Amino acid sequence: MRKEVKQAIGGLIMVSPSFVLLLVIVVIPIVQSFVTSLSNGEGGYDLSRYQFLFTDKGMRANIFFTLKVTVVSCALVLLVSYSLALYMRFSSGKLVDWIRKTYMIPLFIPGVIATYGLMNLLGNHGWLARLLLPLGIALPRLIFDEKGIVIANIWFNIPFATMLLSSALTGIPASIIESARDTGAGKLRIFLRFIFPLSYKTFLVALTFVFMGVIGSFTAPFLLGPNAPQMLGVSMQQVFGVFQEREQAAAMAFFTFLLCSVLGYFYIRSMAGEEVANR
Repeated sequence: MRKEVKQAIGGLIMVSPSFVLLLVIVVIPIVQSFVTSLSNGEGGYDLSRYQFLFTDKGMRANIFFTLKVTVVSCALVLLVSYSLALYMRFSSGKLVDWIRKTYMIPLFIPGVIATYGLMNLLGNHGWLARLLLPLGIALPRLIFDEKGIVIANIWFNIPFATMLLSSALTGIPASIIESARDTGAGKLRIFLRFIFPLSYKTFLVALTFVFMGVIGSFTAPFLLGPNAPQMLGVSMQQVFGVFQEREQAAAMAFFTFLLCSVLGYFYIRSMAGEEVANR
C-alpha cells in the first residue's frame, strides 16, 4: 500500500469520531426536525407549517423581534468588545490591568444567576431604583422588554468576544503599527488599513458566535423579555410545551437553523476565499 493511501486512511480514521459525533448530535436531529415540520397532521407532507410562520401576525412579530434584538445585541457587543480589546492592546496603566483582570468574570457566573441579578438590579423595585428614589430620579423601564434582553446579551457575550479580539490584536506585530506611524498615518487610517484587516477573520468568528448565541437564547428572553412579542426560543417552547404543537415547533427550530446558516455561509465563504488567496 502506498504511503499516500496509508496517510489518507489514517486521516479518515482520526476524523471519524468527530464526524460521527457531528452526525449524531447535529445532522440527524436537523433532518428529523425538517421531516417533522413538513407533516400536516393528516398523514401528508406540505409547507403549511412554514406558511404559518409568515402569515400569522404573532409569528411574524416574533421573527422580526428576534432579528431586531439579535442585530442590536451583536452590534453593541462587538462595538464594546472591540473597543475594550483596542484599549487593552494599545494602552497601559492600572486601569488596563484592572480591565484585564475583571472582564472575564461574567463567563464564570451561571446564566440563571446573572439574569436573577439583573432583575434585582434593574427592576422597578430593584436596589438601583431604591438608591435613585431619594434623589428624585425615576429609573426608566429597563427589563421585561427588548432592552432587558439586550442588556443580558451584552453581559453574557462581551467577555468571550473581547477575549477573541484581544488575541487577534495581540498577534499584530508592533513593527507594522510603528512603520505606519513613521509614514505619517493617523490613528483612523492605521485602524482602517492595518488593524481591522488583520483582525477581520477573528472579528467574523466573534460575530458568528455572538449571533448564534443570541438568536438561540432562552433564559434571558424568558425571564427578562416581554410576553409579546417573544424571541423564537421562548415562542418555540410555548408552542411545544404549552400548545403541544410538535410539528410547528420543529418548523420554528429549522427556520432558526436556516437563519444561523446564512451567517455561517458567509463565514465559510470568507474563510475559503482567504485560504485560496494564501495559496
